[in-house]
Amino acid sequence: MLVNFIANQNTIPYNWCATQLSFFLLFIISEFFILSAMAYDRYVAICNPLLYTIVMSQRVCCMLVVIPYVYSTFVSLLVTIKIFNVSFCGYNIGSHFYCDDLPLLSSFCSNTHKIELTIMIFCSFNLVSSLLIVLVSYILILMAILRMNSAEGRHKTFSTCGSHLTVVLVYYTTLFFMYLQPKTSHSLDTDKMASVFYTLVIPMLNPLIYSLRNKDVKDAFKRFLNNPFQSFK
Repeated sequence: MLVNFIANQNTIPYNWCATQLSFFLLFIISEFFILSAMAYDRYVAICNPLLYTIVMSQRVCCMLVVIPYVYSTFVSLLVTIKIFNVSFCGYNIGSHFYCDDLPLLSSFCSNTHKIELTIMIFCSFNLVSSLLIVLVSYILILMAILRMNSAEGRHKTFSTCGSHLTVVLVYYTTLFFMYLQPKTSHSLDTDKMASVFYTLVIPMLNPLIYSLRNKDVKDAFKRFLNNPFQSFK
């Protein structure tokens, strides 16, 4: 994207575009289920702390990482192969800063109904299933928090989930805003703005959001807010 800002002619080779799309789909789909796995991890840690080491064994943790990446690789290759096996029309100009599936579909000469249906089925499954796991986990966590007697215990439990919950809210809100717009108000310019958030802004903020649980980082952040110029001396 930064190169495209200064380049006179913004082009990308056919094979590079296919590679970029496949990696984009791989990482965005895996993000869904990694966030779900993290929500489940927090549910076990809060609701079943005595069984945590047994339930979340090293083997289970490995499976919760490997399975999403294997599934994401399969879906990304399937969608990419389906898209790039269809004929494009003439000069292919896409109003986007990377190769995304929706802008590419507008360049097809043939009927795209089957490909759109395939993408819609996988998108719906990925979004609904992952979000359902997150919602169920946090509902059970909330019920456990409400049963706690001490305010300190509630605060400590909430701080455990705060960073993950922030990422989930930002990530899913952006995707819902992009994919659940009415067709009358849907535009590629709006899609590009939303894409900037979940491809650039959210990954950039993730390390900051997760590191705010660290005591040293929180102390440094408080010092910066109190005296921003002194913090750099």
